[in-house]
Amino acid sequence: MLLDYIKQPWPWYISGPLIAVVMYLLLKQGKDFGMSSNLRTMCTILGAGKSSSFFRFDWKTQSWNLLVVLGTAIGGFIAHYFLSDGSAAKINAESIADLKELGIIDQLQGYLPESLFIFNGSLFQFSILSIGGLLIGFGTRYAGGCSSGHAISGLSNFQLPSLIAVIGFFIGGIIMVHFLFPLIFA
Repeated sequence: MLLDYIKQPWPWYISGPLIAVVMYLLLKQGKDFGMSSNLRTMCTILGAGKSSSFFRFDWKTQSWNLLVVLGTAIGGFIAHYFLSDGSAAKINAESIADLKELGIIDQLQGYLPESLFIFNGSLFQFSILSIGGLLIGFGTRYAGGCSSGHAISGLSNFQLPSLIAVIGFFIGGIIMVHFLFPLIFA
């Protein structure tokens, strides 16, 4: 019975407080949580400090965060292959209808539309994935972190730049979904 409960999506009143407890414990340890900062740490480990001062820092102080990335990857693997009931994501019917109208999905299996995220060799899909990846990488560096890091870690530290970044993420998401998405996939 417990395993059946674990396999279901967890409600906000369970997952939210768990995230808050983790953030509290990190703050008590004087650590800032963030996934995108691990890219800087990995580049430093691989020797990027020889060509850029940005990568010259004591990466060992961030080694704990590399374990977070490893745990996230292992946890995702375990959750997908052993703790998932295999059912499709429960997404609003209107959202699915809108995605079908744009030709993005014919049916949704899992959390990601396969027509966008499983590479089929088309130049259009390659362009969308490449441009999107570059924009996300540039935006993450320019904003000083990813949307999750600012929203979870930055806001819990009462950082004004994180509040501004999160507001920007929401505005950008609204513009993308309501104006650019229909133009790109029309």
